[in-house]
Amino acid sequence: MLSAHAKQSTSAYDFSFQSIDGGTLDLASFTGQPLLIVNTASQCGFTPQYDGLQALYEAYQTDGLVVIGVPSNDFGKQEKGDADDIKEFCEVNFNITFPMTDKVSVKGNGAHPFYDWARAEVGFAGRPRWNFHKFLIGPDGQIADWFASTTAPDSAKVKTAIEALLPR
Repeated sequence: MLSAHAKQSTSAYDFSFQSIDGGTLDLASFTGQPLLIVNTASQCGFTPQYDGLQALYEAYQTDGLVVIGVPSNDFGKQEKGDADDIKEFCEVNFNITFPMTDKVSVKGNGAHPFYDWARAEVGFAGRPRWNFHKFLIGPDGQIADWFASTTAPDSAKVKTAIEALLPR
């Protein structure tokens, strides 16, 4: 069931998250920029993808790409820590500099409204089924593509999709 906010939303830029640093991470502040929004977990077999996400951010940040990590404990209970624990883990182990949100749910009745909206936009097949599911948002705020957890951030498929959204 979609939240009231998700039903009224027309783009990803209509949503905000609580930042891992405190305060609000308002996606509208990135209007016109492509976003790669990834639900993450610190104790997952896919956790090494943080390296690829950071590399993407560093490679394309000057062209406008914003990578946003969204910690979640929904799959396998693999994100047990609080915001401070998660932030420290990401900084110490992966030198993460891209924006991160506070821990949220990405599935079920308690899902963050962004994930309700995204699931409605991409349908059943494109919903997150595990940690490190990736939504690529175009500069227009619409979902341009999505990538399963098994698709590495530094894969040609992801890079090609990102490059298609960047200014020429």
